[in-house]
Amino acid sequence: MITIGLTTWREHQSLMPEKSALTLGDYAGFFPVVEIDSLFYGLKTPAQVQNWVNQVPSGFQFVVKALGTMTQHDREKEPTMALETVFKQYRQTIAPLVAANKLQTILLQFPPFFKLEPANVRYLNNLRHWLPKLPLAVEFRNPTWYEPRYVAQTISLLKRLQITLVVADEPQTNVNSVPFYPVVTNPKLALLRLHGRNMAGWLNQDAKWRKTRTLYRYNTDELTAIAATVRQLATQAENVCIIFNNNSGGDAADNALALQQILGLTFEGLAPRQMDLW
Repeated sequence: MITIGLTTWREHQSLMPEKSALTLGDYAGFFPVVEIDSLFYGLKTPAQVQNWVNQVPSGFQFVVKALGTMTQHDREKEPTMALETVFKQYRQTIAPLVAANKLQTILLQFPPFFKLEPANVRYLNNLRHWLPKLPLAVEFRNPTWYEPRYVAQTISLLKRLQITLVVADEPQTNVNSVPFYPVVTNPKLALLRLHGRNMAGWLNQDAKWRKTRTLYRYNTDELTAIAATVRQLATQAENVCIIFNNNSGGDAADNALALQQILGLTFEGLAPRQMDLW
């Protein structure tokens, strides 16, 4: 199965220009999966997550980002609670998704300073203790994990832990990006995250960085090449999920619909589309 989705549902007004605000239910009329990034910044209540479940059809899936604490983004801060407690609270937060069979995977996007070293290898091993039996995907931002002398061990580790290695498409820098590396480490799921190829925006971490780093629109040739990779991964994994994260200029939805057409996909069981006529 191949599915395509976007990061968040609120930033894609091109899907329904006639509506003043896009809801999750609206979004679910176009795509069968969404990535939720709000959990990176803070936990929700289980009731809030259950509300997401209630708004989407039965086959809809969620990719949910791990809390920043879980990916060491705030490692310089004084911890307010034990790490195991943080993971326990996270599991409680997403329990409604697990119960409804709507959890595609937990996305652990590690920061650029999370490099290949013994302590971080141990941390990856511990993930299976803190998040037992849950689907996990890791996205690295430090290229040491892909160095030729180590990449085979990286892949072997993730295969043993049954963790999906995210295939990331992003501008290629020497310090805060990784190569486009299409490999399947978990036969149940391959996950591609497409951030765009805006080199200037990716490198320039000024006040506008978060608004410009994913300012990019994939062209037809680029999408055709991505489609070829998707077809290749689909021969090795039960599910292939593609998430467009090039949200800054509102290009993600159009690119996702274009890729869907290139791949000849029809998504069944979507939510009915409601027109806002008033």
